[in-house]
Amino acid sequence: MARLLYRLGTFAHRRRWAVVITWLVVLTLAGVGAATLGGSTSNTFSIPGQESTIALDKISTQFGAGDNNASARVVLQAPAGQTLTTPENAAAVGTLVDELGRLPGVVNASNPLNPQAPGVNADQSTGYSTVTYGVPQGGVSAAEQDALLGAVDQARTSGLTVEVTGTAVTNQGQVPAGAGEAIGVILALLILALTYGSLVVAGMNLLTAGVGVGVGVLGITIVSGFVDLQSTTSVLATMLGLAVGIDYALFIITRFRHELQRGADVPTAIGVAVGTAGSAVVTAGLTVVIALVFLFVAGIPFLTQMGIAAAATIVVAVLVALTLVPAILSFLGLRALPRRRRNAPTVPAGGKHAVEAPGFYQRWVGAVTRHKVIAVLVTFVALGVMAIPFFSMRTTLVAVPAEGTTQARAEQLLADGFGPGFNGPLTILFEGPDAAAQAQGASGSLSGLTDVALVTPPIPNADGTAALLTVIPQSGPTTEATEQLVHDLRAVLPTVTSGVDTYVTGATAVSVDVASALNAALPIYLAIVVGLAVILLVLVFRSILVPLVGVLGFLLTVGAALGATVAVFQWGWLSALVNLDSTGPLISLTPIIVIGILFGLAMDYQVFLVSRMHEAHAHGAAPLDAIRTGFRQAAPVVVAAAAIMFSVFAGFVPAGDGPIKSIAFALAIGILVDAFVVRMVLVPAALALLGERAWWLPRWLAWLPTLDVEGAGLERDRPDAPPPARELVDAGER
Repeated sequence: MARLLYRLGTFAHRRRWAVVITWLVVLTLAGVGAATLGGSTSNTFSIPGQESTIALDKISTQFGAGDNNASARVVLQAPAGQTLTTPENAAAVGTLVDELGRLPGVVNASNPLNPQAPGVNADQSTGYSTVTYGVPQGGVSAAEQDALLGAVDQARTSGLTVEVTGTAVTNQGQVPAGAGEAIGVILALLILALTYGSLVVAGMNLLTAGVGVGVGVLGITIVSGFVDLQSTTSVLATMLGLAVGIDYALFIITRFRHELQRGADVPTAIGVAVGTAGSAVVTAGLTVVIALVFLFVAGIPFLTQMGIAAAATIVVAVLVALTLVPAILSFLGLRALPRRRRNAPTVPAGGKHAVEAPGFYQRWVGAVTRHKVIAVLVTFVALGVMAIPFFSMRTTLVAVPAEGTTQARAEQLLADGFGPGFNGPLTILFEGPDAAAQAQGASGSLSGLTDVALVTPPIPNADGTAALLTVIPQSGPTTEATEQLVHDLRAVLPTVTSGVDTYVTGATAVSVDVASALNAALPIYLAIVVGLAVILLVLVFRSILVPLVGVLGFLLTVGAALGATVAVFQWGWLSALVNLDSTGPLISLTPIIVIGILFGLAMDYQVFLVSRMHEAHAHGAAPLDAIRTGFRQAAPVVVAAAAIMFSVFAGFVPAGDGPIKSIAFALAIGILVDAFVVRMVLVPAALALLGERAWWLPRWLAWLPTLDVEGAGLERDRPDAPPPARELVDAGER
């Protein structure tokens, strides 16, 4: 692999103008395609084949597509001590309803004071108008949303409290998109400038990463014109693509600068950098792609789409690192080095300073490997404690609007006026020849279930072959009580009906079904992804135990990351530090997405760190010497890369919303734990405990190919390479 990538690097040097122009053309075409072919995205989550999803499709067929159209609830509350039925307030309500009915895109607006279909609570202080649009959920334009919000604002002048919620109003009052990216980019630039000692190189690193992210996200936008994509797809791709794009370029640039300081000319330095660091980039990128692509085993279409989209962005980031980065380095040449180092004496490949001079990282790895038993035990205990909240984790797909928004205020008015369960009704579909009568007969039994506040009269369809029954829970839609009610309804319905099929749906029911599907798929997903990654790492390191140590470290990382996320987002610990409006269950997608991404990134660090140790051992160093030598060489770059990734992910936390906020937080904590605890403490300590056994490969696996990600072949081919490899290691130890 190293020799192949060496040739790719030298090609990028020779054809640097062609490489740069090609990427600019690709970026331009992607932009044009996104502007002309891009479509809208969806905010809905569902799993085909689940009871709740089947019910929604059947309801659309039996009762008309309008039942699944976008809608809004405009909630009205009379001034304190008054009712909505007073002449003055009733007139204001009527005026508002008329105005709502005339809004663009609206097909109907109900009157809460209509005696035939009232929409007021018992004391008539609170009511709501249901505003129905003629487009599916997610299809209401920004202009139509603005018109609705304008009508609500105007109605407030009458003295009524007026708020709005529903599928027709989304993303109101949220931090503008792009804030997270800006924060992450600024922090990454500062870290890169400190790492390189050069703003020019730091800017070049960000520029190349931006090209990769731009191509990837614009490509996703083009696909959205042909496929119904979830709205978070591009955000996740941006977040992950930006992080790995910066990091992969960092590894290439760092190795290029190292080769220049060893006295190599620019073409050779580029070739060696791409051949060595590029091999690790390919391996690391492949582990991330494996983790993302195999999200399809969950059987959830939108999760599959997110995984493939993010994986494609990673592939672009790898290609950029292997082609565009070396091409731009060719233009920079010696200017990639800080000014004070450009004219400094070069260090021969076999000189006594070939290995980094003793410093912090040498003292650190020395202490860890001397006290290896204590280091392993402390790591296990500390991360185990962090993981404790994980075992109380609850998940949901029910979106909770951000505090302070009109949606949040509207839902609070409804909860105060009608009860918390009013915001999460459950719908039961009865399908059969005597559906209405069966629904009516079951109502009494359903009313007696725990946590049921109200069962509405059944609504039959036109030909009487189906009927709908609405169950209002006593508890809110994200509570355990409402989730249990879904299970209770599904258990009781077969016993109180005959000759009809019954289906329970609603936001909470969909959430329950998604959680069940994810829980069933997660063990399979872990087995496949971990298995494939272990096979890949066995090929890379020609060792059984090194990949197992890496996987064990990952398990500790993901436990600690999800545990910390539960403590903050579900328990409310330190919630103010992350600008959290309210606490509650995590979004159902959080665990599997975090596991998939963190696994890929954890294996990245394992490859970058251990490959240098493996290189030293392959050159003849004793196991402990190899650990210390490799650690000193790789740890500074891994630390810088982790700091950058943390900055990118953390940048999405304060400004994030919905699932992005908790996912970004979990990834940021996961990066900190994995890079600074697992890879900096556990891995060197565990490998020191294993000694020579760490590099053991059974004889029956000796036939496995050698991938040479460390570029040992390239080192042997160098004209300045010393014959005895051990001398290089020993010289650095003296």
